[in-house]
Amino acid sequence: MKTGIIIAIKCLNLNGFIPMIETSSAIVLRQFKYSDSGIITHLFTEKFGRLAVMVKGAGGRRSGKHLSYLQPLNVVNVSIYNRPSREIQQLKEISLLISPAGITGNPVKSAIALFLGEVLYSVLREETPQPDLFEYIFKSVSWFGNLEDGIPNFHLAFLAGLCSYLGIEPSGSRASEEMVFDYLNGTFCSIPPAHGHYEGKHVSSVLSSVFSSSWDEIKNIPLTGSDRNEALAAILKYYSFHFPSLRKINSIEVLRQVFQ
Repeated sequence: MKTGIIIAIKCLNLNGFIPMIETSSAIVLRQFKYSDSGIITHLFTEKFGRLAVMVKGAGGRRSGKHLSYLQPLNVVNVSIYNRPSREIQQLKEISLLISPAGITGNPVKSAIALFLGEVLYSVLREETPQPDLFEYIFKSVSWFGNLEDGIPNFHLAFLAGLCSYLGIEPSGSRASEEMVFDYLNGTFCSIPPAHGHYEGKHVSSVLSSVFSSSWDEIKNIPLTGSDRNEALAAILKYYSFHFPSLRKINSIEVLRQVFQ
């Protein structure tokens, strides 16, 4: 576990009102530049669920080197000036707990983290605590940070495991090579469904292996770059039937290039 980077960010005190300071562990999802001197960072927190925070004084070149801990999938501890009526909260302090790609950045892990952060940003919308889901992501990121072998399959394993927490886990995940995957119903079937939304036999077989294997087994599945990209495209297509916002994931092109 990596610790020790703490930055204090000044809060605006409007009309003398002092908001309550709240603290929570959080997963960094994505950030957007707000101005030349500020960014908005989207977090998935243990205490509040989805949360957007304003980081002032963090957009300039001088402070940019201090923001490596706000990269996607980093686990941080945040203190915020909580104003429940506001959509964007003000950040007081933030400290780094876990950086799966490392402060300097492992390029393959960084590409996976960027992609998964964007996926989570699209599917995690509830501003309420989801402790089981937070624990799954936290443990996954911790495992990813220590992973040395099987890194190219991590995102497949993560998305497969995430399905059960989102309520979309496929049924009958152990399929024969002659079965196809039904996107609408989330099942493997021997007869292609009449609605036409299904995956071909080869990719369906790869999906079956991914969905029915443990994490240790998935990291050892021998996949070609083409198989990995096709399986990822299929998983995202399945997700998109439940989360339409996933139909446009910008970072997937970076990931595809990494695993060509």
